[in-house]
Amino acid sequence: MQNLAGISIIALALLSGCADAPKKTETKEPPKAPEAVSGQWAFHRMYVSARAWAPDALGVKMSSIPLAEVKAEPGKSGAWQVTFASPSKQRTKTFTYSAVDAPGNLREGTYGNQEEGLNPRMRLFPMAAVKIDTTAAYKTAAEKSVEYLKKYPNSPVFFLLEMKEGSNSLAWRVVFGDTVGTSAHSVFVDATSGQYLETRH
Repeated sequence: MQNLAGISIIALALLSGCADAPKKTETKEPPKAPEAVSGQWAFHRMYVSARAWAPDALGVKMSSIPLAEVKAEPGKSGAWQVTFASPSKQRTKTFTYSAVDAPGNLREGTYGNQEEGLNPRMRLFPMAAVKIDTTAAYKTAAEKSVEYLKKYPNSPVFFLLEMKEGSNSLAWRVVFGDTVGTSAHSVFVDATSGQYLETRH
């Protein structure tokens, strides 16, 4: 009986100690802010979806989409859009990647948009041709735009990728300004070799 009484006392003491122990509070980390991504990274991501749509998918053009919700970084954007073409289907399909849900029907992640007919005049390129990323293209463009950037240091920048007119070069066009039509300065960089091609005013 004494042994049982002793065991009961010890058990009660242990239970009491457990009850008095401070409870650990789990601290949740704040959600990470959405990050801008480079053109090559986004292109590869959308290419996977394009291959699921058509195994022979080839690139037609790509453009960055600036987002107010995502902090801009040199050579990166919060959203990107690529048009792919399928010679076997004779169709094109546009895919979009966005870091966040945003105005303009942008949804977070990668998704495909509507299909359209393939224009025979479209110049297509394979994924393997996109060897130079937009971060490197921007660096080259900035080096060739020192005087312009001194005058307009806060100029918005966006990117276009397509076969350069009048040549066989696939080029990143680094556009300083809001649109191609209103831009007074853009630089073409070869997307395969990284070579500077031209500056257009």
